[in-house]
Amino acid sequence: MFKVFITLFFLFQSLHAFLNTDTNYEKQLIALKNFDLPNTFLKDSIFISMKEDVEIYKTKHFLKTLENGDKFIPILQKMMQEANVPSEFLYLAMTESSFDPYSSSSAKASGIWQFIPATAKRYGLVENAYIDERRDPVKSTQAAITYLKRLHSMFGKWYLAALAYNCGEGTVTKAIAKAGTDEISVLLDENQKFLPKESRLYIRKILMMSVISNSAGFMLDNGSEHLLNRANNATFVKVDVKSGTSLKDVSESIGVSVKELKAYNPHLNYTFTPPMGTASYLYIPQDRQIAFNQNFDTSKEPEKYAVYTIKKGDALHKIAQHYGMSAKALMDLNNLKSAALKPKMSLIVPFGKAPMPSSPLPTREKFYVIQTGDTLQTVAKKYDMSVTTLVKANKKRNTLVKVGERLVIPKN
Repeated sequence: MFKVFITLFFLFQSLHAFLNTDTNYEKQLIALKNFDLPNTFLKDSIFISMKEDVEIYKTKHFLKTLENGDKFIPILQKMMQEANVPSEFLYLAMTESSFDPYSSSSAKASGIWQFIPATAKRYGLVENAYIDERRDPVKSTQAAITYLKRLHSMFGKWYLAALAYNCGEGTVTKAIAKAGTDEISVLLDENQKFLPKESRLYIRKILMMSVISNSAGFMLDNGSEHLLNRANNATFVKVDVKSGTSLKDVSESIGVSVKELKAYNPHLNYTFTPPMGTASYLYIPQDRQIAFNQNFDTSKEPEKYAVYTIKKGDALHKIAQHYGMSAKALMDLNNLKSAALKPKMSLIVPFGKAPMPSSPLPTREKFYVIQTGDTLQTVAKKYDMSVTTLVKANKKRNTLVKVGERLVIPKN
């Protein structure tokens, strides 16, 4: 207990000393300028109380949050710099999700930028049974950059863009109209309450996190100096693979575990890339790129898999028989220790064969399996859409189809 007290005491001393140096004062002014905030914001009473109450911010949770973003921060920081978006917005992601790509909310928001499904779709992030690009650190950051730049063009100031990201552009627009100004001191007024309480604290939290993470002394004292020194140094790279590629095959070729590889690809719902289409991608550690180029056979057609949802009355041996495999092979594929199945349980099964009778694959997209005599024209007519739409949805190079081929039927 005494050691814990001493540790906390020195953490307090190091951070408190940093917050009161001339160097930090200059960095705070830079952060304010990047957010289009006036220097007078440093006199904001609540922001001052937050700086004084450093016990809240210097905890292991703060350092753990930075560790969560360790592999992502350098690349995301570079993306934001190249897009001319203040890098301090990384602390917006920190506030939203603690840099945890699996973070989710009661409003069904997900990923480090906490996109809800509707906003994710608007900014081109794919979400289906196999993939959720809201959890893709690169694609979600690109979407966030596009969204933030749109908000900035609407309101003209970065701090207003941050507020709108938190509570919605409509709420901020109404707050400005009611306040008669967009001055931050007025919008954050605790008596008038032009904005929700969470939003009034939001911009202060972002700035506070920026202040702490820029504290070289605090970070060095806690063994996190590498988080400061790796800015703009790539920690992972994107490689092209075929659709349906197994993470196990890639992990064996580059000498990392499937678990580690999955950590670089949180957007994948399973340990294989989406089976639809012809091409996909993966993120791998940057120092494994040469091994991938030398060892992974990109010409080999992978065994593709889909997902089947168990219904009442299903038996593992019958499902295995339907998909042309042994019960043991199906158990091994799903890492099952028992053949017992429960309704709504998900099983990985071979992709490309007809699904079990009366049990469609649990995806948000509709599928159609080509039967004898089918053509792309007859399928398009059946679903009241153009051949061009079907070709584009399935990324086909021509209109030829073969029996047993599964087509994605897009929503009209």
